[in-house]
Amino acid sequence: MPRILFPDGRTQSFEKEINGFVIAESISKSLLKKAVAISVNGKQKDLCDVITEDAEINIITKDSDEGLEIMRHTLTAQVLAKAIKTIYPKAKLAIGPTIENGFYYDVLFEKPISIDDFPAIEKEMNSIIKKGSQIEKSYKNKKQVKELFHSKQEIYKVKIIDESEQEKDFQIYEQKDSNFFDLCRGPHLPSLKFVGPFKLTKLSGAYWKGDSKNEMLQRIYGTAWTNEKDLANYLNQIEEAEKRDHRKLGKELGLFHFQEQAAGSVFWHPKGWTIYQNIMMYIRKKLEKAGYKEVNTPQLVESSLWKDSGHWDKFREQMFTSESEDKTLAIKPMNCPCHVQIFRQGIKSYKQLPLRMSEFGCCHRNEPSGALHGLMRLRSFVQDDAHIFCTEEQIISETSEFCKLLMEVYEDFGFKDVVIKFSDRPVNRAGSDKVWDRAEKSLTNAVEIAGYNYELNPGEGAFYGPKLEFVLRDAIGRDWQCGTLQVDFVLPERLDASYIGEDGKKYRPVMLHRAILGSFERFIGILIENYSGRLPAWLSPIQVALATINSDCINYAEELANDLKKINVKCITDIRNEKLNYKIRELSNQKINFIGIIGDKEVENKQVALRTLGTKNQDVLSVEDFIKKIKISCRIA
Repeated sequence: MPRILFPDGRTQSFEKEINGFVIAESISKSLLKKAVAISVNGKQKDLCDVITEDAEINIITKDSDEGLEIMRHTLTAQVLAKAIKTIYPKAKLAIGPTIENGFYYDVLFEKPISIDDFPAIEKEMNSIIKKGSQIEKSYKNKKQVKELFHSKQEIYKVKIIDESEQEKDFQIYEQKDSNFFDLCRGPHLPSLKFVGPFKLTKLSGAYWKGDSKNEMLQRIYGTAWTNEKDLANYLNQIEEAEKRDHRKLGKELGLFHFQEQAAGSVFWHPKGWTIYQNIMMYIRKKLEKAGYKEVNTPQLVESSLWKDSGHWDKFREQMFTSESEDKTLAIKPMNCPCHVQIFRQGIKSYKQLPLRMSEFGCCHRNEPSGALHGLMRLRSFVQDDAHIFCTEEQIISETSEFCKLLMEVYEDFGFKDVVIKFSDRPVNRAGSDKVWDRAEKSLTNAVEIAGYNYELNPGEGAFYGPKLEFVLRDAIGRDWQCGTLQVDFVLPERLDASYIGEDGKKYRPVMLHRAILGSFERFIGILIENYSGRLPAWLSPIQVALATINSDCINYAEELANDLKKINVKCITDIRNEKLNYKIRELSNQKINFIGIIGDKEVENKQVALRTLGTKNQDVLSVEDFIKKIKISCRIA
């Protein structure tokens, strides 16, 4: 009989058939009441699953992160799906996974629904939850499960089954005393009594399998939490996020726009492009000071290079390609293979390492139209990309220097809460396990010696190496993964990059792939939402506006504006024949950091009445003090 290893290190042998229920009860009755699933050798299982061999286990409770994820999964698959079928019997269910903070279900309705239908669906869901039905699990072979869903005319479930390579052990979850069942990989809650408070949040269109050639389904989104307080906090966060939506603010502030004729690309307006250039100049100076050499590589590269690098097999579907003179060309989706080509020009010595190569590289990826989202998810974007070619011994020092640089940059942009995640080898990867062992050990040693804590993010490494991911937390508590550092022993080997060592022999360099912002476009979107459009003065496209009270003040205002422009302050004058309060309101709505009010008294005394964005107070300053304050706020030396 199986021998069980518990989280506290204790082991116990069981003389009878066991499952999660038995193990939880053997620990305590109170744990059994909270248990919703079990982890067996690192894999989540239902409590009813029989354990037949020695295993390391952990009971998953309803109040854990894993328990919350399982609750959301059960809610979408067993509650939302059943409510839809009850109200709309002819609806066809497609897929219903969990996502960050919630879940969704794709459905083909006989007639499209709207968010006005959500209250009725939620009412039915609450009715289902109130019954607290037990969830029973059974297994079917491919023929049985196909007949089961074919009889219910669930065309999408049948398609999923047909396309599956497995022939047996399809999992069916059914609510006891109900004729509702669904196909799912699980695990699920043992009963609906564990389902917490929820809310349906939005409705969108979604093509079956994300392919625009397929029929359009409707995607119902929802969120669920373990208690009412957490639900309320999240709904408040959503409300605040909607106010801060960068797409809305970008339009209101005249920064950029999007249109269908260039889906996934940005039309930058003058003010938006000023923000872009401010950030680029800032990063360029930082990298130059840190010893990076800037390069620029081709947009269009023959497929043979992508095949040699391994990206063709991995990213082919995301590449935009073109045929020319019997050759297949691809617009680059990333910069790394091209940087290796620069490294390979001429003989490199160990004395030249580390070699830090940066590029503001414009990349294109053929993202599905349904996945595009403002500046956050694009087909055309520019990365603050760089690659460090170094020896294996230099990984520690280069990692430490990069982390220090990254933290400085984030702090300058106002982000002080940063989490580091370590992502190890994915299932589909290039290179041998021996190479991956070296790479993973090198990176973990480096980040630990550098003095940074990190969380594990299993299986999420790049296909050529492990990576560190740097996650920012914004003003309303949302996490954004931006920076990355990846250790790569594979690409230099595949693309034949080498250097001459101290002993005169050839060696492969280690390649560190790194970015701080990730992409300029996405980072600007994050900044806009973090600051709710009120960017710090040094980033703003218009830093100062001088508003005149009457026409007698115009010459003084324009002279002062010229003085500010000479020291590179972005300044405008508002000399319109409008009431002052109207001008202040309009200029404040444009999120201009400083409004200088010029009246007869200010002209006479060579002063400025200064109002700072977000305040109603005015400070009357001399011209000298006014300019000094603006220079400090705008980081002008």
